[in-house]
Amino acid sequence: MRYSVIVPVYNRPDEVDELLHSLLQQTYTDFEVIIVEDGSAVPCKDVVDKYAASMNIRYYSKPNSGPGQSRNYGAERSHGEYLIVLDSDCILPPDYFKAVEDELRSEPADAFGGPDRAHHSFTDTQKAINYSMTSFFTTGGIRGGKKKMDKFYPRSFNMGIRAEVYKALGGFSDMRFGEDIDFSIRIFKGGYTCRLFPEAWVWHKRRTDMRKFFKQVHNSGIARINLYKKYPESLKLVHMLPAVFTAGVFILLLVILIGIYFIIFTSFTPDASSYNRLHPLGIWLCVAGLFPLVLFSVLIFIDSSVRNKSLKIGAISILSSFIQLTGYGSGFIIAWWKRCVKGKDSFSAFEKSFYK
Repeated sequence: MRYSVIVPVYNRPDEVDELLHSLLQQTYTDFEVIIVEDGSAVPCKDVVDKYAASMNIRYYSKPNSGPGQSRNYGAERSHGEYLIVLDSDCILPPDYFKAVEDELRSEPADAFGGPDRAHHSFTDTQKAINYSMTSFFTTGGIRGGKKKMDKFYPRSFNMGIRAEVYKALGGFSDMRFGEDIDFSIRIFKGGYTCRLFPEAWVWHKRRTDMRKFFKQVHNSGIARINLYKKYPESLKLVHMLPAVFTAGVFILLLVILIGIYFIIFTSFTPDASSYNRLHPLGIWLCVAGLFPLVLFSVLIFIDSSVRNKSLKIGAISILSSFIQLTGYGSGFIIAWWKRCVKGKDSFSAFEKSFYK
């Protein structure tokens, strides 16, 4: 067996159906599929059973322990030379495995990963969220790709690794968030080769609304500090950029509020002429605060509109990009305060949000 596809699932039977359908369309078929139900209240066994006669697939159900431990559970029961780790909300193009196979035959790698894209069937919100997660103007440059600020670290939504290397590294840790980066760090620290496979991309749904998206990226910011506490050398300047952006947005909003204060409370006097009612300092502060925010918004709007061929998605991308950067940045800042300043451990610092 060449590949073992491992998919942890938690209450997403409809998405599993789409993923399995896309696996059925693959032009390269030397793979098995292992579905690990992670304590779901809404299981996907009936969905898996539909494909039992059409592909090499196995279904396991276990108590909830998080995605990392569920991947380990599946890996222990796999037979492939390489493990392909996917999220349940992914859809694969027909030549996905062909692209992986072509890359490995041209240049072997111990571990690898691919990028993600938005499917035409995704909602406008999902497409905007996908843009904000892959754009060079947000953290797409940090996450890795053709334009990247840091070396490529495979992510668990689309990750491959030799089974022997997976076993040697002990699989994923028990971190609830950031476990894929933790694993990628250990791949590099172990001296193994790791590459980006640009053509081995997937359609990735991510979150379906902005509230869930904020929670996801906020937890990612927290995870970055938890990773720093485990691997101090892993924290790079680029990882701090969302926190700097978040602090900058806060300062700019404060400047705007001060400007509004000057305009409202110091400009209007009984004897002021109509031409002198607006306080010059108030106007200057409002313009100074608004200009960087408007400039960034226009940049996002133009880039996303061109990429998605939609002005509506371009407009929604402004919101998703601010959420993506400030969500990650706020999580990073809060985690830094709790863990680095107050000295709490990862469990006591985030018991309510991380370990529910």
